[in-house]
Amino acid sequence: MNDENAPATTQEGEAATLQLGGKGYDFPVLPGTIGPDVVDISKLYGTAHTFTYDPGFTSTASCESKITYIDGDEGVLLYRGYPIEQLAEHGDFLETCYLLLYGELPTQTQKADFDHRVTNHTMLHEQMARFYSGFRRDAHPMAVMVGVVGALSAFYHDSTDISDPYQRMVASVRMIAKMPTIAAMAYKYHVGQPFMYPRNELDYASNFLHMCFAVPCEEYKVNPVLARAMDRIFILHADHEQNASTSTVRLAGSSGANPFACIAAGIACLWGPAHGGANEAALNMLGEIGSVDRIPEYIERAKDKDDPFRLMGFGHRVYKNYDPRAKIMQKTCHEVLAEVGIKDDPLLDVALELERIALQDEYFVEKKLYPNIDFYSGITLKALGFPTSMFTVLFSVARTVGWIAQWKEMIEDPKQKIGRPRQLYTGSTRRDYIPVSMRK
Repeated sequence: MNDENAPATTQEGEAATLQLGGKGYDFPVLPGTIGPDVVDISKLYGTAHTFTYDPGFTSTASCESKITYIDGDEGVLLYRGYPIEQLAEHGDFLETCYLLLYGELPTQTQKADFDHRVTNHTMLHEQMARFYSGFRRDAHPMAVMVGVVGALSAFYHDSTDISDPYQRMVASVRMIAKMPTIAAMAYKYHVGQPFMYPRNELDYASNFLHMCFAVPCEEYKVNPVLARAMDRIFILHADHEQNASTSTVRLAGSSGANPFACIAAGIACLWGPAHGGANEAALNMLGEIGSVDRIPEYIERAKDKDDPFRLMGFGHRVYKNYDPRAKIMQKTCHEVLAEVGIKDDPLLDVALELERIALQDEYFVEKKLYPNIDFYSGITLKALGFPTSMFTVLFSVARTVGWIAQWKEMIEDPKQKIGRPRQLYTGSTRRDYIPVSMRK
C-alpha cells in the first residue's frame, strides 16, 4: 500500500488508485503488446481485505498469455500475431498446431518433422477399442469423448509427469494425433459401423474423413475439396483465447492434474449448449424457420422481449463486430455445398437471407448482433455428412491443440498458482447447532 497522495508508477506503466473506506490503494497497471491494459489486483485482498466481484470474469484477466489475441470491437483474431484469415487461406491445420505450440511458423524441415510425428502417432492402444463397447449404443458421442479421453492417462502414463518438458511434449503430440481417431471411433460406434484404422499416407483432415466415412468392404477416396474444408474448419476452431473450456483446462491444470485429465475437463465444458453446442443450435433454428418467407415472423419474435425465441448464431460474448471466422466459414460453406451438389439448400437460403436482413436491420445493427462462425459451420458440417450430435465432437478435435498450448504455457509460467476464485458470500451468518428434538 502506498500513500494515497503518491500515485506511484511501475516499470509496466501507471498505477491505478482505488479509493476505499477513506484510504487510497495503488495497484500496478500492466500493458499488453496490444489490447487493453490490466490492473494487477493480486494483492488487493492482502492490502485492503476486499475482493472484486466479476460474474463470468468478463472484466478479469486470469493469466498472461502469448498465444491468441482477440479484438472484439474490430473483429480481429490473431494466432501468435498472425491473422486467422491468412492462416486459413494459405496454411494448413498442422502448421497452425505447430504455430500455437511453439510460437513461430515452422520451416520446411520443422513442418515435415512435426507432420511425421503427428501422423505416426494417430493409432490408439488396441485395448482402448474395448472401451467403446462398454457404452450404450445410443450414448451421445460427446459423453463417449469425455470418458475415452479421460482414460488416456491409464494407457499412456509415460507422459503424465508434467514437470518433465519431454513428457509434456510427448503428451502434446499424442493428444493432437489421437483425438481425430478417438472422435472417428465415437462416430463409428454411434452409427454402428466398424472402426477404421488411421492411414499414414493421408494428411490430417483427409485421414479424419477417411476414418469417419470409409468402410472395410469398399475403397473410399477422400474428396480434396471436402478435406480442405475440414482442415479450414479445424484452423478456425483451433484456439479462441480464454473461453470457458480453455479456462477449464487451465484451472484443472493448475492443480497439477495430468494433461489427459485436463483435456477431458475441457471437452466436458465444451459440451455445454452455450459453448460448443452453439452451431447445432443455429442449425436447429434454421430448420425451425424452414423457409425464407417465414423470416420476417421470426425477426419480429427475436425483437420481442416477451418471446422466448432467440436468433442462434448471431452475436458473440467477445466479438462486437463481424466475427472474422464467419466470413471464412461462409466461403467454405458455399464451396462444400457446390462440391456435394447442393445448389438449392433451403437452410442456406434461409441463412443468407437472415444474414442480409440482420446486417441491415436497425435493431440488430444497434445491438451489434452480427453472424458468428456457428451460423455457417452447422450447415457446412451437415453437408459434409455429419449428424448434429457430432458437431461438438469436431469442435473438440480442432480445439485440442489450443487447449494443449494453453495448458503447456500455464505449466511453464513461473507465476502460475493453483486457481482459487473467491466469492461474495450472502448466506447465513454464524449460528449454533440445535438438536433435532428442539427444532420448530
